[in-house]
Amino acid sequence: MFKPSRILVPTDLSENALRATQQAFDIAKRYGAEVFVLHVVTKPVQTAPLDYTIDERLVRPLQAELDQSARNVLQKQLSLIPDADSVNFTTDVRIGNPYEEVLKEAEAKKIDLIVISAFGLTNLAKLLLGSVARHVMMGAPCSVLLVR
Repeated sequence: MFKPSRILVPTDLSENALRATQQAFDIAKRYGAEVFVLHVVTKPVQTAPLDYTIDERLVRPLQAELDQSARNVLQKQLSLIPDADSVNFTTDVRIGNPYEEVLKEAEAKKIDLIVISAFGLTNLAKLLLGSVARHVMMGAPCSVLLVR
């Protein structure tokens, strides 16, 4: 029988992702697993070596503000999960490509189960599997639970 001990749950802070997070916490309660909640902020401003770009000194505070805002929303979402405090969990917010950061985290933390929402913020009329979920499923070093 599969008994996960280290669960990664990526979230884009959508309602769909909240359902996946709740599922991950339920699994963690059942098996005494540790949960790692990860939100990845896509790089908000691209810098380029052209004359008309935003100065890096302006970009850093913007990225810091986005990071803090994401952390606040993440904490608010986690407060909606009943008995969340009964689960050993950590949260992290990163800036980068979402699926790449999820796969890096899975490797680094030796994750044995990724719980991810099939659809993120866009939902795409439920016709296509979300691109982040698809890339994670294809590259994951462990089992992936896809939550609808």
